[in-house]
Amino acid sequence: MKFYRILAAVDGGDADKDAIQLACRLAKETKGQVFVVHVIEVKRSLPLNAELDNDAEQGQRILRRALDCANERDCTIETDLLQAREPGPAIVTEIVEKQIDLLLIGMSYRTKFGHFDIGETIPYVLKNAPCRVMILRQPLENDAK
Repeated sequence: MKFYRILAAVDGGDADKDAIQLACRLAKETKGQVFVVHVIEVKRSLPLNAELDNDAEQGQRILRRALDCANERDCTIETDLLQAREPGPAIVTEIVEKQIDLLLIGMSYRTKFGHFDIGETIPYVLKNAPCRVMILRQPLENDAK
């Protein structure tokens, strides 16, 4: 399998670095491109284009860390900061617009009401993404305490 256009969706968690490193490694095999996206979730009570300065600053920090991680791997990436009501549809739109071959999403091991929980974004992209999707869950010993 060869991947020429890879999208890594990052949220600022510990798993981001692993996803970016893997995306860079896979892209080097094919001389492909790596795109990294972070989605700012906009509350329904606000207009979609609301200026969310604190969230935008945090998003830029997350994307700078992604750039630093890629630079460590001698990999060039393109980053994008999006605003949307929900991350899932925004990520799928990016996949379609950029003609992505592989989506990488890192996630921490987390629980909700005592049970393992993957949230809403991952099931959405697994159901709707027109490309391959790879989920990188962090090891239990790093997150489940």
